[in-house]
Amino acid sequence: MKKNLNSTLDSFQSVICFAACKKAGPVYFLIILFTILAFSIQEVKAQNNSEWQCFHGSDRQNRSNETGLLNTWPSNGPGLLWTISGLGEGYCSVAIGGGSLYTAGKIENQTYLFAYDLKGNILWKKPNGIAWTVKVSWASSYNGPRSTPTYDNGVVYHLSEAGKLTAYKAKTGDVIWSKELTKDFKAEIPEYGYTESVLIDGNNLFVRAAGQKGYQVCLNKMTGEIIWTNSEIPGTYGYNSLIVKDFGGYHQVIGASSCCFYSLDTKTGKLLWKVDFENQYKVNCSDAVTFNEYVFLSSGEGKGCMLVRLKSSGKNILTETVWQTELLDNYHGGILFNNGYVYGSGSSSKSWFCIDFLTGKQMWKTQGNGSLTYADGMLYLYDEKGSVKLIKSSPEKFEKAGEFKIPKGGEGPCWAHPVVCGGRLYLRQADKLFAFNIKGK
Repeated sequence: MKKNLNSTLDSFQSVICFAACKKAGPVYFLIILFTILAFSIQEVKAQNNSEWQCFHGSDRQNRSNETGLLNTWPSNGPGLLWTISGLGEGYCSVAIGGGSLYTAGKIENQTYLFAYDLKGNILWKKPNGIAWTVKVSWASSYNGPRSTPTYDNGVVYHLSEAGKLTAYKAKTGDVIWSKELTKDFKAEIPEYGYTESVLIDGNNLFVRAAGQKGYQVCLNKMTGEIIWTNSEIPGTYGYNSLIVKDFGGYHQVIGASSCCFYSLDTKTGKLLWKVDFENQYKVNCSDAVTFNEYVFLSSGEGKGCMLVRLKSSGKNILTETVWQTELLDNYHGGILFNNGYVYGSGSSSKSWFCIDFLTGKQMWKTQGNGSLTYADGMLYLYDEKGSVKLIKSSPEKFEKAGEFKIPKGGEGPCWAHPVVCGGRLYLRQADKLFAFNIKGK
């Protein structure tokens, strides 16, 4: 951004000198000036399109603002640009910032953070604590980090499945600071490990320690020092990630524990509101989705989804249930909002859904289960068995515009969320990361 600004200023100086030398009139001068400004704005937009700084993007809406992408795919899918191998086990996605790509994986008994250039060449590989192994028998093979790294202003942050939170210099991988959530906040590693992709908002870093010395924690992103903690939130660890929302005079963070969704004031950590929401296994994995005064909640294992309306009452915020349904019981594939409708998959039904946001009415339903993302009017559906579908983001019908199956990347389901960034579709499966070219002609 700074480079673009300097380039624009240099161009303005050139225009002034040229106009002075040629004794150009004010109209001619303004035409040149606005032309340069238009090109500069396009350059800034192009740079922003090449970054996806954290899980579900910098605004956590899981929507890319890119345009000019393919709206149909050939029979064998988009072209494969390159493949990264050697990531080990893990289910985290990718973050892209500062011209580099970041992800994490478990190799033997160590969790690593990786940095690559955008051609797939490794820049550095740094440890982030001893790896942790899932203890419950039915999930014993689901090992490796779940948390997607977060890039911010030359620093990369990552939370390991064992609770080690580390800030690295993005260019070199040198450690700036590190915290052990289990020790610093007197916490136990959750049943399925720490999964949250940490949120950066201004100078604050938010992380869910779920400890006796702080359930929700706010840290100084530069030093790791504690700004505030909140221990009022009921329940055990919630496996989702935080989002931010402004409402009722408060800048809020919204997350979930095992039994509720909650909102905190980012300045003080004050609990603003909570809504009881619990499935049969007490596992809330999906992030909340917000639009205007509404908050959309979903949970798997048959729980379904709910729309909540926020209302201001003095300095308090009240909640009101608008509707609730067993449809779209999303487990951990994410929910996406676009033009008045929500899209996602249900864990019990093993189906993709489109639901009217304000009424809860089912618009369409089709077989499948996985994660998704949005770009340029299209949805990218990444099934947990490795098939990828391109469909129109429309409530009218499920209209497929392409489908292919990724190459084998290793053992385990395809749970890492897809990313569209810089004209590419990034798909992670276990040990491998694939980059596909989805630029339009």
